[in-house]
Amino acid sequence: MKKTNFDHYLEEQLQDPAIASRFEHAGEAWDVALQISALRQQAGLSQKELAKLLHTSQQQISRLESAGYEGHSLSMLRRVAEALHSRVRVIFEPVEYQTGMHVAETPAPYQVKRSAEDAGEEDTA
Repeated sequence: MKKTNFDHYLEEQLQDPAIASRFEHAGEAWDVALQISALRQQAGLSQKELAKLLHTSQQQISRLESAGYEGHSLSMLRRVAEALHSRVRVIFEPVEYQTGMHVAETPAPYQVKRSAEDAGEEDTA
């Protein structure tokens, strides 16, 4: 796919560590906002209805669903998750430094299923 002028501009801007950091944080806030909104909609609730369940205001729910909002507290995220029959997962990932070497496959983010041999079971084949 051919790169657009914006692609080139973004690559250039992201060379600045401060801009790259802000861009990364904005993406994290966007992910949280989209997840809350999607879960709320799947539950068939309006922002006002979810606010009532959480004993808060519709404006607070709107803030939580805003991509620019970065004031999410873990306690509020837990309350939202409970009301929407979900759970909160926070994952810390090591920062990958570019060394010029690339791994062909990204590591599994969670548990890797063990083979029967690894689990101490005999292979029946």
